[in-house]
Parts: sequence; structure tokens; C-alpha cells
Amino acid sequence: MAHHAKEAEIVDTGNLKRRWATYIAGIYILTLGVSLAIRAGIGISPQSSLTRTMTLVYPSLTQGTYNFMLELIMLFLTYLVLPKDFKLKNFASLIPAFVLAAFLDLNLMLTKAIGFDVYYQKFLLLAFADALLALGLFMMIRANLVLMPVDMFVNTLFKRMGWKWGNIKTTFDCTLLVTSALIGLSFLGEPKFIREGTIMNAILVGQYIKLYFFLFKKINAPKQPPVDLTGAQMVETVK
Repeated sequence: MAHHAKEAEIVDTGNLKRRWATYIAGIYILTLGVSLAIRAGIGISPQSSLTRTMTLVYPSLTQGTYNFMLELIMLFLTYLVLPKDFKLKNFASLIPAFVLAAFLDLNLMLTKAIGFDVYYQKFLLLAFADALLALGLFMMIRANLVLMPVDMFVNTLFKRMGWKWGNIKTTFDCTLLVTSALIGLSFLGEPKFIREGTIMNAILVGQYIKLYFFLFKKINAPKQPPVDLTGAQMVETVK
């Protein structure tokens, strides 16, 4: 699941049950962060803005359902990009996608009463939401298990095109953002859920993940054994 050597440094390769527990907990924390970001009301991530906009276009389906539908589309596109590399096991990615959809709907229900009128409170809520979202992603990376179809699609484009992974991810996110804006303009008269918080999300989530990487390495760095100095060495040290 790790995309880069830096991610490989923090992945857990031990007990499988522990890794699955970490992975599922990560999904829950991620969806809690997404839900709180929505409640902040000043903009959300490109993927969330698309699925949230769809709940306004056709409210009969939940955001979790739309999110799962998007994951299905991404899995199909993954097959179209590199059909020879597509394996039956790739369908296993739909399991965590379904869990994410269920957790998202649950957390949207649990956070329904949360809302602020004062802007700085909305700002702080979004900053906290992005911290949770990043923590969830960090835990999923650490668990090193199944890629979500969306991430699998980006990775497949990376293999197929050979561009830098970061550039492909940015282009993909921008495509989702433009799609969300076009749907909003076409059906609702204006783009929805795309505001300053969308830019905040793009900046803060990456910075939070860097912070979690740093803290994890700091906490788990091997401790230097105490040095047993002789009397002569102690005198030299003092000098």
C-alpha cells in the first residue's frame, strides 16, 4: 500500500489482526474527519465535494452510497487502464470501500447537530477535521493492507503513464473538483462545497501526515545505550 520509501519506513508488517484493527480504526477516524469537515461548512476535499454535491442533485441516496459508487467507477477505470494487470483480488478493495461508505453515513448522522455560526469556530473545526482525516490516512498507510479503488486507480495511472505520482494525484483531484463544480452549475445553479476550506484541506492534510510521520519516527527511534565511561574518559569528557 505504501507509495514511497518514506511510507515504507512506518508500515506495520507484523500481526495481521493488529493491522486490520488499525486499518478499520483508520477508516472510521477518516470518515469522522470528513463528516466534521462537512459540518464546518467552509469547503471540503474534491472527492467529498463531488459526492456531497450529488446528495443535493438526487437526495434519495446517501453520501456513503455515492462514495461507494465512485469507488466502483474507479475500479472499472483501473481495469480499462491496465486490463492485463487487473486481478480477481482487486475486487477485494470493494470491502474497505463498503466499510468506509457505512462509516461515513454513520458519522454524518452522529455529527448532524454540530454547526457553528462564527467563522473562526468553523475554521478551527475544519482544522481539527483535517487532523482527524490525516490521522485516519496515516493509520491506513501504517496497516499496509488493501488499497481503496480510488488510490488503486491513481497507482495504475502511475504505472501506465510513468509520470510523478504526486502530479498524477494532483491532476486526479483537480478533475474531481472540476466535475463537482460542473455538476453544481448544471443542476444547482452554482458550485457547492468548494470554498477556502477546499484549499485548506489540500494543504493541511499533507502537513498533518508529515507531522504524524515525524512523531512516529521520533517516538519509535531506537534509544542509544548508556555509555560506560572509564575514569580517564570521564576526565577527558569534563575537560
